[in-house]
Amino acid sequence: MTRTLMSGAAALALMAGSAAADYSLTILHTNDFHARFEPISKYDSGCSAEDNAEGKCFGGSARLITAINEAKARTNNHILVDGGDQFQGTLFYTYYKGKLAAEMMNLMGYDAMTVGNHEFDDGPEVLRGFMDAVEFPVLMSNADVSGEPLLAESLLKSTVIERGGEKLGLIGLTPQDTDELASPGDNIIFTDPSDAVQGEVDKLTEMGVNKIIVLSHSGYGVDQTVAANTSGVDVIVGGHSNTLLGDMDGAAGAYPTVVNGVQIVQAYAYGKYLGELNVTFDDAGEVISASGGPLLIDAGVTEDDAVKARIAEAAEPLEEVRNKVVAEAAEAIEGNRDVCRAMECSMGNLVADAMLDRVKDQGIDVAIANSGGLRASIDAGEVTMGEVLTVLPFQNTLSTFQITGATLVEALENGVSQIEEGAGRFPQVAGMTFTVDPSAEPGSRVSDVMVGGAPVEMDKIYGAVSNNYVRNGGDGYAMFKDAQNAYDFGPDLADVTAEYLAKEGPYQPYTDGRITMK
Repeated sequence: MTRTLMSGAAALALMAGSAAADYSLTILHTNDFHARFEPISKYDSGCSAEDNAEGKCFGGSARLITAINEAKARTNNHILVDGGDQFQGTLFYTYYKGKLAAEMMNLMGYDAMTVGNHEFDDGPEVLRGFMDAVEFPVLMSNADVSGEPLLAESLLKSTVIERGGEKLGLIGLTPQDTDELASPGDNIIFTDPSDAVQGEVDKLTEMGVNKIIVLSHSGYGVDQTVAANTSGVDVIVGGHSNTLLGDMDGAAGAYPTVVNGVQIVQAYAYGKYLGELNVTFDDAGEVISASGGPLLIDAGVTEDDAVKARIAEAAEPLEEVRNKVVAEAAEAIEGNRDVCRAMECSMGNLVADAMLDRVKDQGIDVAIANSGGLRASIDAGEVTMGEVLTVLPFQNTLSTFQITGATLVEALENGVSQIEEGAGRFPQVAGMTFTVDPSAEPGSRVSDVMVGGAPVEMDKIYGAVSNNYVRNGGDGYAMFKDAQNAYDFGPDLADVTAEYLAKEGPYQPYTDGRITMK
């Protein structure tokens, strides 16, 4: 009898040991915050204090910290990570660069983040200052930074943290074309994401780490490719494509999206959602369950008083500039990335028209605006400079230059080459029209190019205007680097757009078929 009892106790102990080997972790995550420290409207732009009081706003650091703390309280084992692009997007970044982001992320208790392409907008210097200020590792695996002294010793490819008695391997990813998307300088070489991730997975596995999370600022499509092409990755926390995943309207896929056994998550952008993935691993580090979703940070989430006061204090130097009413919009001006990166949109027409209008007396025929430079919509009614700066936050200047018709067509082909990925290079134009066939192979999608109502002539020289980022090869427009008579130091694009908006009373947004989609 005693032996039987002991056997039963041993069996129970064995079962208990087996159950205890399962490891549960809550992964809280954000991405593409873009300096939205204050609440945002449904257009992802600024939201007035009155609208906030009426419950019409979303996000903001004061709500986000409440949501994070409440989510942490629901679990006894959690990490908080970010998928990149904390930088750029509002006057807060223009004024403070990375300092306010570092302060808020430290306050919220982040455990790690990956480098987004916008973390390089002001070169390695500002990124290094941010890294020195934060209390957590900043990661990027798919780049050789050994030639950049500011980052060579400080920017890690991966790291190991301990939670709940287990080691977690974290790997960072940034877009392979960051050299085209931002200003990392000439000393950094960006590499293939799948190869980079696999290399770090192998190192971590050799160290005995069997729970591996990739923080990827590479886009939903690339994340699925990395998942399919690697082994040993358990979770990918994404960013860059501002993808909403879940079972709500507008979601691009399931939360999590599972590819090759890898749980892929992303939480839209701008602090509108907090991602919450609850994942359980077995003793071998295999994921045996994963569930969760993005939590909407709406008026139902209470703003933290101390953080709200701190953001208000930080906003004081910005008030005079951004509260100035510069124009009026008769209707909402559509700047949603899902629209503007796939077709003609009214915000694209506004910005391209404004550029061309400013320089048309200089022999300029066409304007090209990259849709990645359009960061928000504007609602109907009074338009403040703050709203314009939220749409056009990058402090880009007008650039004028001369190109052949052949180069112009090459530029348009580049612009429409990544429609499937929602890439920011999609061209919004003025002074010209063209047709796009998205089903054709990249490089042969553009036809019927007309400049000033006449068919484009391949050998003819045309005057063009864009922004200095695009003229210097940003978003893949390398064909503009060697343009003739280039002048990159025109007025600020936001100022040009604000002045154009103000010209003729309430601005009536429109599209007119300048881009035809087959």
